[in-house]
Amino acid sequence: MSTDLIEIPAYVAGTWAIDPVHSDVGFAVRHLMISNIRGHFTRFEGRIVTAEDPLRSEVTADIDMSSVDTANPQRDEHLRGADFFEVDKYPTMSYRSTAIRPDGDGFLVEGELTLKGVTLPVPLKLEINGFGPDPFAADPAVGARAGFTATAEIDRTDFGISYNGPIPGGGLALGETVRIVLEIEAVLQAR
Repeated sequence: MSTDLIEIPAYVAGTWAIDPVHSDVGFAVRHLMISNIRGHFTRFEGRIVTAEDPLRSEVTADIDMSSVDTANPQRDEHLRGADFFEVDKYPTMSYRSTAIRPDGDGFLVEGELTLKGVTLPVPLKLEINGFGPDPFAADPAVGARAGFTATAEIDRTDFGISYNGPIPGGGLALGETVRIVLEIEAVLQAR
């Protein structure tokens, strides 16, 4: 049990399913050392368990790597291939939380990310956006939704994604740091 009482306005303990229609799993990486290329994954699923003690909550998620979308079909095919994700061999990226603790005005979710067969600790900075009624539920009087924003940075080379190319005048085509931004809306499944 946590020693300090954590109070979150309108907090609802329960099991939640990530709503992929109202969520986004996005990323950004430096390109040519002058800009950022952004993308996201269009197919993913996950489960969040908000415990009575928020610091005992859990999250698991799976992302279909073939669903990568950077708004450039040729680049997306390259990302699916052997130079990057190798989706034929590693079709899924997964995340599993191991602990949650307060962090300033938000929380830090400790967890493990598995990508291309490599599992490493990746902490997520978590902001709880709120809890509220679910107007789409069969019975809106008992339905609920929750919103979360989580961010992280990973070094893609730690996961065996080291493809790169030099650019004229020095530098590399792609940065090694990948920024991850998760905008999650979840639907209450059970209290």
